[in-house]
Amino acid sequence: MSTVGWGIAGCGWVARDHALPGLLAVDGARVVALHDLDPAALDRMPVEGARRTTDLAGFLATPGLDAVYVAVPNAGHRPLVEAAAAAGTAVLCEKPLAADVDDAQALVDACARAGVLLGAAYDQRWHPAHVRLRELVPELGTVTAVRIVYCCWLPGDWTPDGRPHDNWRVDRARAGGGAAIDLAPHGLDLVGTLLGEDVTTLSALLQTRVHDYGVDDGALLTGATPSGVLVGLHVAFNTPDALPRRRLEVVGTRGMAVALDTMGQTAGGSLTLYRPDPVDVPFADTPPFEAQFAAFTDAVAGRGRAGTAWPYDPARDLALHRLLLTALSESAPSESAPSGGTP
Repeated sequence: MSTVGWGIAGCGWVARDHALPGLLAVDGARVVALHDLDPAALDRMPVEGARRTTDLAGFLATPGLDAVYVAVPNAGHRPLVEAAAAAGTAVLCEKPLAADVDDAQALVDACARAGVLLGAAYDQRWHPAHVRLRELVPELGTVTAVRIVYCCWLPGDWTPDGRPHDNWRVDRARAGGGAAIDLAPHGLDLVGTLLGEDVTTLSALLQTRVHDYGVDDGALLTGATPSGVLVGLHVAFNTPDALPRRRLEVVGTRGMAVALDTMGQTAGGSLTLYRPDPVDVPFADTPPFEAQFAAFTDAVAGRGRAGTAWPYDPARDLALHRLLLTALSESAPSESAPSGGTP
């Protein structure tokens, strides 16, 4: 297989503005099919020659389709992944795996039974600053803590392009929750990616403070890895975008690494190493989505280097999903009447 044919299922703004450009930049990948229940969303995808259809069966039957990127709302992941697996098609599924644990378990099992490759689309794994930071971790000595702030402003009527928009990310039935389930998975995945060991204990405090959409608009999560690294995550939909709101710190006995404005879909931001004087650390400019799709394309085509074809086991992604949802279900609320504030 020299060229991998990709399909995109779910043509919202992430697929249009980040996934599609990333795919189009990958050598050996081509977009052959697009699927969405909304014809207007299909029309807004700027790619030539791809089949556009609202019919899932027809989408999966597209000649030359080898892999599917699933970017529909969380509650819709399971049926799409199961259908793709039944068709023998590799799947890269957006995070989180599903809106609940049962659906996540079912879609992982479906791919395992069918023998198809399944990956979770955690684009932060592939941000060039985070790739470089992973290389720097040994220079920090014994790592004691990882602290992540990943926040944004997301009102209930948010729209990415000025058109009437149904903001499913604040609909519990489709998303499974609010800020915590949307943003915290990135941080949990990134801790394990950077350190080589995952968070195994986790607790959460949810906040409903500003917005009135019925799900959490902020959360604090605390946890630890088996070796004792403390982990703190602050995620929110109630932080104005004009404020500093994205920071990653890895603290060790010989130094600290600080990444600013790297938590996001683009390759921007900065990385500084303190030992103890600050040194700016350069990193590549490859967009995270492009790097992610390149790695998955190589894995599907069998072009990956030995041991690195697709280094993330779905069972591990499922375990982190289960850990997060358990913590959220046991969380103590910190609620007040939403203020309806504006940034």
